Amino acid sequence: MTQMFLSRFRSQVGQQLQTVVFVVGIVVMGMGNSAMAQERLLRTLTVSGSGVERIATTMSQIQLGVEIQGKTAQEVQEELARRSSAVVELLRSRNVEKLQTTGIQLNPVYSYEDNVQRLKGYSGTNTVSFRVANERAGSILDEAVKAGATRIDGVSFSASESAISDAQKQALREATQDAQQQADAVLSVLNLSRKDIVNIQINGATPPPPMLVRLEKNIAAGEVAQTPVIGGEQEVQASVTLQISY
Repeated sequence: MTQMFLSRFRSQVGQQLQTVVFVVGIVVMGMGNSAMAQERLLRTLTVSGSGVERIATTMSQIQLGVEIQGKTAQEVQEELARRSSAVVELLRSRNVEKLQTTGIQLNPVYSYEDNVQRLKGYSGTNTVSFRVANERAGSILDEAVKAGATRIDGVSFSASESAISDAQKQALREATQDAQQQADAVLSVLNLSRKDIVNIQINGATPPPPMLVRLEKNIAAGEVAQTPVIGGEQEVQASVTLQISY
C-alpha cells in the first residue's frame, strides 16, 4: 500500500514539474520575442519625403453674368431674363462644360440726399459659370458679351482631371524615393544599412488649387476686342513618411 502511494505521489510530482517547466519555457520564449520586437521597434528611422509635379493648365473656369439697372423691378427682371437667356443659349450652343447658375439677385437702389433715403430704382444680376478649353475661352468670352453679358467676374485655370490624377501618382513615387534616399544618406554615415519598411504613411497628394485670374474688360464702354486667354502651370505636391528598420 505504501509503495503504491509513493509511486502515485512521485508520478503526480513529476507531471507537475513538467507542467511548470513547460510554462516557464513559454514565458521565457514570450519574453524573448517581446524583447526582439522591442529591439526592432527601437532600431527604426522615420523619414518624410516630398514630391512635386508641374502640369500645364488646359481648362478655363469662367464666371460671367448680366447686370441690369432700371426704374422698376419688373422692367429690370424682364430685361435681365431676356439677356441672361440669350447668354445661356449661346453657351449651350458652344457645348461648354459644367454650365450652371451661380447667383440671381434683384435689389432696390437708394439715393441719399439731405439725410433722406429715396428709392432710385432697381438693380438685378444673373451670373453663371462654366468650363471650357483654354484655346476656346477668349472667343467664347467675346461672343457672350455680344450676346448680352455685361460682366466678367473672373477666370481660373486648371489641368484636366486625368492629368491631375497622373501627376498625383508620380508625385507620390517621387516622395517615396526621396524618403528612401534620405534614410540611406543618414544610415550610410553611421555604417548602417536599410532593412525593412515597418510603417508607411501617405500624408497626401494635394491637388492644385485653380489659378485665379482677373480680366479687366471695359464692357460698358463697348470694348469688345478679342480677349486672349493663356493658361500656365500648376503644382501637385505629395508627402510620404516611412518608418524603416536598420
